[in-house]
Amino acid sequence: MKKSLLTIILLYAVYGLILYFYLFFWTGYELPKGIEGTAADPKTFLTTEELQLSENYSQLKNLLFFISIPLEWIIFFIVLSFGISKTFQQWAETASRFFIVQTALYYFWLSLLVTLLTLPVSWLNYKLSKDFQISTQTLNSWLKDEVTDFLVNYVLMAVVVTFLYIIIRKFEKRWWLWAWFASIPFTLFIMFIQPVIIDPLYNDFYPLKNKKLEEEILQLASKADIPAEHVYEVDMSSKTNALNAYVTGIGSNSRIVLWDTTLNKLSEDEILFIMAHEMGHYVMKHIYIGIAGYLLLSLAGLYIIHRLMIFCTNRWGKRLNIQSIRELSSLPLFLLLLGMLSFASSPISGIVSRYQEKQADLYAIEMTKNEEAAVKTFQHLAKFSRSEINPPKIVKFLRYDHPSLIERIMYIENIKNKE
Repeated sequence: MKKSLLTIILLYAVYGLILYFYLFFWTGYELPKGIEGTAADPKTFLTTEELQLSENYSQLKNLLFFISIPLEWIIFFIVLSFGISKTFQQWAETASRFFIVQTALYYFWLSLLVTLLTLPVSWLNYKLSKDFQISTQTLNSWLKDEVTDFLVNYVLMAVVVTFLYIIIRKFEKRWWLWAWFASIPFTLFIMFIQPVIIDPLYNDFYPLKNKKLEEEILQLASKADIPAEHVYEVDMSSKTNALNAYVTGIGSNSRIVLWDTTLNKLSEDEILFIMAHEMGHYVMKHIYIGIAGYLLLSLAGLYIIHRLMIFCTNRWGKRLNIQSIRELSSLPLFLLLLGMLSFASSPISGIVSRYQEKQADLYAIEMTKNEEAAVKTFQHLAKFSRSEINPPKIVKFLRYDHPSLIERIMYIENIKNKE
């Protein structure tokens, strides 16, 4: 087992080196031909220093992103192969004879261990954002968010894990199907409560103070047949200089939300374009298409995980200290396989998401009739958020759920030229 662990660590180190050279030396940030001097050329809206900072920030963020992905997989492998998961299970069984309590205790120790081991990467992401003047958050505030995130995730996942293993123990051969059925109402419930219960744990939300702007946004919503009565702003300037706006929730808990940084740094026309973009997602029912796609992928994923867990337990059960998938100690194997499958499916979800984002952009242009505001919005995203202008192909394929800023500006410019 030590030999296997050394091999994995060596492969991880080689993987990191290859990533480093790819992102910093093998991939150029040359612009596509034909955009020099156009609105899509970053030299027309960014200074040389801003452009260099954007490239450096993007390189480092991409490196951290790709390094962090297999890190959790390695942690789960170590937890299994060194008997740590088995030990956590024994502690939980000694502490209580009730399975629900055992599950809660077991998952607490597992999630605490993984959180502590991945905390340095989280801190590096925070430090990087701070150094490049994206984050304005104090260390105490960041630590508070990390603790809140841990507690919220623990409570939600403890419920999920408890129900998952109750189902596995009751329907060992068809647990994946019953677990999928149970996930449908749970997913919808979380999406329903998130805007009013979960999100306010991190930030303060209140009705938009600029009532004139709110009225104009609500007029856009009425034009799009969206039943909205309020627009909310959220205090993000104490944490970031980045810009954002979104529509969240489902049913009566749906909310239109603007970051105060967006309100402070963009013009009214640019804000209206962003709002029209978000309304485009609502009108074209992208959130419901996303839910349906997620549920279909999760059904296939749970079945594949079931087959792989059986295979791994039968072949490497002794090495992984797992006798049966019914044991709580098999959870790291479940999470390991889930993480790998989620990453493998990310290109598919990314393609769908990028297509939907382009649709929403085109909808917003059609609604506002203001291509200039659209272009300015994307230019400001690059400026204030240090957003990557033209990401490497592999980065875009594996990570991006939006078209690149160059692509977004270019197809808007093409619309302008056709008019």
